[in-house]
Amino acid sequence: MIHANDNLPTLISLNDACRMTSMSRSMLNRYRAEGRFPIAVELGDRRVAFVRSEVADWVKAKISARASELAA
Repeated sequence: MIHANDNLPTLISLNDACRMTSMSRSMLNRYRAEGRFPIAVELGDRRVAFVRSEVADWVKAKISARASELAA
């Protein structure tokens, strides 16, 4: 059985994004302010979320950058 929302992007909380990246909330918010982290989805006045796949891609890019630095 396939559900209608199976292809929708998954949103994760700020705390979940922190867990995925091993960064503190303040560091993650600093990266957001500097444009160095995926853009949040505004859910309400004081609530944001992130697209899980974008955060995962950001982590993969960090790992790839590390690998290219080691090869240089």
